[in-house]
Order: sequence, then structure tokens, then C-alpha cells
Amino acid sequence: MDIKLDLDKEYGIVLEGGGAKGAYQIGAWKALREAGVKIKAIAGASVGSLNGALMCMDDLETAEKIWKNISYSDVMNVNDELMKNIKSKNFRSLNLTEVLNSSLQLIKDGGFDITPLRELMAEAIDEEKIRSSDRKLYAITYSVSERKELAVDINQAEPGTMADMLLASAYFMAFKNEKLQGKRYMDGGGVNNVPVDVLLDRGYRDIIIIRIYGWGFDKERVVKVPEDANVYHIAPRQGLGGILEFDARQSRKNMTMGYYDGLRFLYGLSGRAYYIDAPYGEAYYFDKMMSEIELIRHYIEKELGEEPYGEPEGYRFFTEYMFPHLASVLKLKEDWGYKELYLAVLEDMAKRMKIKRFKVYTVDELVKKVYVKIGLLDSILPM
Repeated sequence: MDIKLDLDKEYGIVLEGGGAKGAYQIGAWKALREAGVKIKAIAGASVGSLNGALMCMDDLETAEKIWKNISYSDVMNVNDELMKNIKSKNFRSLNLTEVLNSSLQLIKDGGFDITPLRELMAEAIDEEKIRSSDRKLYAITYSVSERKELAVDINQAEPGTMADMLLASAYFMAFKNEKLQGKRYMDGGGVNNVPVDVLLDRGYRDIIIIRIYGWGFDKERVVKVPEDANVYHIAPRQGLGGILEFDARQSRKNMTMGYYDGLRFLYGLSGRAYYIDAPYGEAYYFDKMMSEIELIRHYIEKELGEEPYGEPEGYRFFTEYMFPHLASVLKLKEDWGYKELYLAVLEDMAKRMKIKRFKVYTVDELVKKVYVKIGLLDSILPM
């Protein structure tokens, strides 16, 4: 596979806010790092600024360790079992007295106590590494005291204030808000959750945005991108869980998804849910469909449960009836092509047969797995 991105350039990275969804960004960063993408600057809001600090330090190992093992009590002063039972709606296991006391304390404190997050940051963030890094880091926050949005230059923060300025960006409204350096701040995502403008305004022209679709104001929607700028996106195609769902299992899944979506971006992989190396054009996939018509028949009759077709005569049956019918069933856009149709059929079969999703497949590799699952392997040539 060939990388589609120019590795000779230096890139700015924009990290959207979204709380517990932030694990996705670490997976995407891992893919970029493995490919040798040069990072010159990072702008982050909320959890994006915290991940940005680890990226500025180039400390992937610590980032992965944190997110792979994250729990509610690593971020907030709460009981993990209580939070898991609430999340899973396992009300029978809930201690109602504990729930009531926790709720009253939460109201009294004005939000979740995030002392554990402070301690986690103190352990993970190395001020000197960030200060000496060749990567710029901007953390977005809103200064309640000054009533304005700030893009804090973290590399230039006063000694001993760096963690506070990063925390200022992540002061989600559900968290207990305390003064930092004598001032009050609010989560940066509320005013600028996708701070692409921060990098554009500072002259960066090749920018990769890692989306996680968190709560906040999506400023990218109103930013005018200069004609000489290139803005790329890495984004999930399925949900990443809740903003406060600090669960290790969900985080590991999100990291894996981020990694493979990063590969999709870097190598131009095809597929809606799967990651398929499919470099050829329309004619190739039309021929694939015609040469694998037995597989298509199986899909229509066994998987879709439709009546079996008789013996069609000529290509017109396929091009004017069968293929348009499949495109309709799979809800493809009106301008669908044969490559899109072939891959949609292949993916739908793979999903129905619960074939492993997180792997980069060639078309023939995935086809072979489908044939094995439905017991038609003997009908095809060895691959």
C-alpha cells in the first residue's frame, strides 16, 4: 500500500474535545506516528489539549497506558462500581443510600471532584519536555474572569502553571470548578471545540483534524479556510460512547478504531465499516461481480432471503435489474458505481458472518473469508 499523504510536509494537528471519547485520538496518532508524519503544532480543546500535551512530548507509551486502563475514578472522585451500575442500568445492584449521598455531595460540591485527574496529569505531564519540544501546543479555554476565549501557548506557560492551563481547557461543566492561578475558566469546547482557526491564524497550512464529535461549539463550520491551505479529517463512522464513559473496555475499542481510521486516511482504504485495500477502478469490480455471481446469488437468496433467480440471459439482466436492485437494498446513493456496490455487498456479508473488522484486508482476502464462512471455498480458485 502507498501512503497518500505527503510525508515531506509538516502538519498541524487539531484535537477536538469530547471527554472519554479522547482515546480515539491516541489510536489515530499512533497510525500517523508509525507512518512518519511530521507534526509541527497541535491545537486542542478539553481532552484534546490533554492528549495534545502527550503528543507534544511524543510520549505515545504513556498515552496508551493511560487510556487502556482508564476508569471513572482516574478522572473523578467516584466509586467505579457505582458508576458502572448506573451506566449499565443495573439498578438492582445499586445501593440507594450510596446513590443519594453521592448525589447530595455532588450538588454540594458544585460538580464532580476531579482531584484524581489532577494527580494523573501531575504524573504524566513533563513541563520540561513540553517546553523544549519542537512542537507548539495551544490549549483552548474560556476565561470566565476575563470573559473571553483564550488559546494558551502551553510551551510558554510560566513554571508550575502548565498543568493548570491544560486543566483550564478541560473544565467540563459537570466538573467542580475551582480557581486556577486566581482565575476561573470553563471547558474550551464550549466556545471552540474544533480549533482549526487557531492553527490557520498562526500560518499553518497543512492541518489534520481528528474528530470525536464531542459536546461543544464546532467552530470549523464557520471558519473560512484559505485557498492555499489543506485541511484533512480523521473521523469515526460509529459512536464512541459517552463523554463521561471512562471505561477501559470502551477506551480500548475507541483506540483501535482510531488507529484503523488513521490507516484508512493514510492509505486511502475503502469500506464503510471494514478497512479494505481496493486500488482498482470500476471495470475491475464489475468483472469481479460477474466472475463471482455464485456468491452474489448466495447473498440474495440466503442472506437477503429473496426468491432465487432463474438463468439470466446477457449482461442487461445484471446491469438493468440485479445490480440496481442490490444498490437499492444497500441504500447506496443514486450515483453508485460498481466498485462501491461490490464492496458494499462484500462488507454486508462480512458483517452478517461476524468476520473480524479491525484488520486491513485486500479484496481477495476478505472474499476468501466469506467463501470459507458460507462453505463455498471449493468453488473458487486458491488465493
